[in-house]
Amino acid sequence: MPQSKTRPAVVALLAGGAALLLAQATRRARLERAPALQGPGRLRVVVVGAGFGGLPVAESLANAPGIALTVIDARNHHLFQPLLYQVATAALSPADIAAPVREILPAAEDVTVLMAEVTGVDTAQRQVHCHDGRHVPYDRLVIASGSQPSYFGHPEWAEAAPSLKSLEDAIRLRDRGIAALERAARAPDAATRRRHLTFVLIGGGPTGVEMAGAIGDFVSDRLDHVYGMASHQARVILVEAGPRILSAFDPALSAQAARDLAALGVEVRTGTSVTAIAPGRVTIGHESIDSETVIWTAGTTATPVAQWLGVKPGHGGRVAVGADLTLPGHPDVFVIGDVALAHDGKGAPLPALAPVAKQQGHYVAGRILGTVAEAPFRYTDYGTLATIGRDKAIAEIGPIKLTGRPAWLMWAFAHILFLISFRSRAIVSLEWFFAYATHARSAGLLIGDLPDTAPASPHPTSL
Repeated sequence: MPQSKTRPAVVALLAGGAALLLAQATRRARLERAPALQGPGRLRVVVVGAGFGGLPVAESLANAPGIALTVIDARNHHLFQPLLYQVATAALSPADIAAPVREILPAAEDVTVLMAEVTGVDTAQRQVHCHDGRHVPYDRLVIASGSQPSYFGHPEWAEAAPSLKSLEDAIRLRDRGIAALERAARAPDAATRRRHLTFVLIGGGPTGVEMAGAIGDFVSDRLDHVYGMASHQARVILVEAGPRILSAFDPALSAQAARDLAALGVEVRTGTSVTAIAPGRVTIGHESIDSETVIWTAGTTATPVAQWLGVKPGHGGRVAVGADLTLPGHPDVFVIGDVALAHDGKGAPLPALAPVAKQQGHYVAGRILGTVAEAPFRYTDYGTLATIGRDKAIAEIGPIKLTGRPAWLMWAFAHILFLISFRSRAIVSLEWFFAYATHARSAGLLIGDLPDTAPASPHPTSL
C-alpha cells in the first residue's frame, strides 16, 4: 500500500488508542469522585445482561458507596462476541474471548451475581421475575440483554443453519467444520467430498464476511498439506440478499472487501435470497446446493424485553427509549444496547453495535451515580472496522478510509484493546502472532468421535 495511505493509518491508530485511554482514565476519575448516595438504605440496582452494555454498568457500580448491585445473566460469563467467529474457525479457544462474570466483578457484600433466565418485569412492584420463581426487587433497573438470531419467519431453518451468537454456537460450528474436513478426507467419491467441503454463509454483514474470510484463508493455506486435499475442491459461498456486502460501510470499501474475498476463493453472491434450507442442502434462488455446513449470519432480533415490559416492540423487537435511555413513563428503568431503540441527535436509530452499548453503559452508570449531568445520551462514533482475512481489512474513521494491512493492524489493535482482561489480551496477541508467522491454528481439536451429521438444535433465548 502506498506510504500516503499508511501514514494516516498510523496517525489514526495512535490517535484512536490515545483517545480510548484518555476516555477510560476520565471515567475512572469521575467514578472516584462519585458522591455517596444518601438515603435510609442502599439503592438497589439490578442489571439484566452482562454483555457490552450491562458489564460497564456493573463494573462502575460494583462497590460504589450506597449501592447494592445485582447482575442477572442466563450464562455465567461475559463474551467478546466480535471474535466468536475465530473460535468457530479454530483460531482461538473459548477461554480466550470469555471470562466468568464473578471473576470480573469484585467480590463484595453488596454485589450479587445470579445465573438465571429472566421471564418478566413488574414495573409497578419494581421486581424482575426469573424462571426459577425468584423475584428480584430493584430501585433502578438496567436491561441490556442483547439480541438473538432472527430467521425472518422461518424458525425451522435454525435446525439446519445454526447461528453464531454464543460460545455454544461457536464450539458447535467448530466441531461441525472440523468434522466436515475429516469426513471429506475419507470420502469414497468426489461428490461426497465436495458436499463436505462446501461451506455456505447466509448474511453479508461483518460476522458473515469475517467468517467467510477466515474459512477462505484456512482453505487456501492449509487444506492441501494438512488434510491432503487440493484447495480447489472446496467452496465457500457468501450469500447476501442486499445489493452489496457490508452495507454499513462506504460502497468503495464494500467493493474492496468483495474483491478480497474473491481473492481467497470465496463466492460472493449479492442480490440473492435463500428460499429453502434443509439438512445437507440450501436453495439460493432457484439453485440447490449440497452442503453439510450452512451457517446463519443474517439477521438478529432483540431478546423479548418488550414482552417482559408489556410494551409494543419497535423495529427488530427493540424497545423505544427516551433521550436519556429510560423507558417512557418509567424513569427508574433504563434499556440499553441491542434491545434499545435509541436515536442520535438527527433522529436516526443508533446501530446495534458493541461501541454503542458500551457508551450507553457508561452513560447510565454515570446517571445512577450522579456523575453525569441530566443531558441526552450522545453516541461518539470512533469508526467502523471489519477484517476479511490475513492482512486484509477495511476501516472507516470519519473521512479516513483504509484497506489492506494498515486497516488490519488497526482492527487487531482495537480488538485486543477491548478484550476483557490482560490475560485475554496477552494470549490473543500471542495466538495471532503465531498464526501470522506459521499459518497454523492452535484450537483445531475435535474431542471424541465424529459428531452426528444431524444439525444442531435451534438457538435458545439468551435471557
